[in-house]
Amino acid sequence: RYATLDPDDPINIQFTAGTTGSPKAVLLIHHNILKNGYFIARIMHLGVKDRLCVPVPFYHCFGMVVANLACVASGATIVIPADHFDPGAILAAVEKERCTALYGVPTMFIAELEHPHFRRFNLSSLRTGIMAGAPCPPELVRRVIEDMGCREILIGYGQTEASPITHLTRPEDSFERRVETVGTNLPHQEVKVIDVRTGCIVPTHQQGEVCFRGYHVMRGYYGQEDATREAIDEAGWLHSGDLGVLDEDGYLRITGRLKDMIIRGGENIYPAEIEAFYFRHPKVAEIAVFGLPDSKMGEEVAAWIQLRQGKEAEPEEFRVYAKGHMAHYKIPRYVWIVKHFPLTVTGKIQKFRMREIASEWLAKEQNR
Repeated sequence: RYATLDPDDPINIQFTAGTTGSPKAVLLIHHNILKNGYFIARIMHLGVKDRLCVPVPFYHCFGMVVANLACVASGATIVIPADHFDPGAILAAVEKERCTALYGVPTMFIAELEHPHFRRFNLSSLRTGIMAGAPCPPELVRRVIEDMGCREILIGYGQTEASPITHLTRPEDSFERRVETVGTNLPHQEVKVIDVRTGCIVPTHQQGEVCFRGYHVMRGYYGQEDATREAIDEAGWLHSGDLGVLDEDGYLRITGRLKDMIIRGGENIYPAEIEAFYFRHPKVAEIAVFGLPDSKMGEEVAAWIQLRQGKEAEPEEFRVYAKGHMAHYKIPRYVWIVKHFPLTVTGKIQKFRMREIASEWLAKEQNR
């Protein structure tokens, strides 16, 4: 059986995260994921002396490819801190096993930083790691570098359909590029940013939809030919559904997601911009911004906010904070302070569930 394997043979079916709805079954081949893991290891400078703490699940590309195959390619050790996500167990594992690298989505890093006993753990062994899976606010990246001591933390970007990493910052990148962009594309991959309406490539520093082409693009969605044709065009370009801006050096900045864009009174509003602004607020641990239907404006801006450990605030405080710092139509009309966000099993925020829950809250308030 071994002799009959081909690099283009399917190796697994990987399900998407389901952040915008029902997960899709992504068909990946050997060539997709083995090369992705190899290049990630090279960029991180992983070697046999490294010990990588992996709190992300192995049934997801982050765990299976970005962690598992990167370690296979480099000889690094994998440390599994627990059988479920536990911030305290992760911090303890880094200390006990002297881990040199740590992975996670932004919500995981936030939970670790906000752990009540965070300062008691010795994390001095940390050198590198990857934060990916969702927009990584610059303020959060700064906290990981300064408070965790993870001086070479890298920001990754991609999607399951791309095996999964397409862009990664480099250890040698400037601090500004590491906190403000998702880096440059991995070797042997193509990227372009296009006008959503015309399909034409836009100039540098102009926003458009991010598209990929190369070895890393999936074979397709298993059993969903129509969905595959919608995602991959005839020229082999995978349309990500994400909005971004490329600079003249090839650094990509993700500005939002097409499906997340809010249209209020004819104005296009991108939640990622508002979220990045509020992450600078000293009381904000996590924030998610989304649109809610409105009979007059079409949509209104809404926000869920989780506060930092020991902090208290009222919703109006956050509306006042934004006045004079952003356009009035971008300031959230609705603000809810919550303890938990609806998450996927991989720790990604489900904004469609927030929309459903918030709509129910508003309906109850209006019926009082």
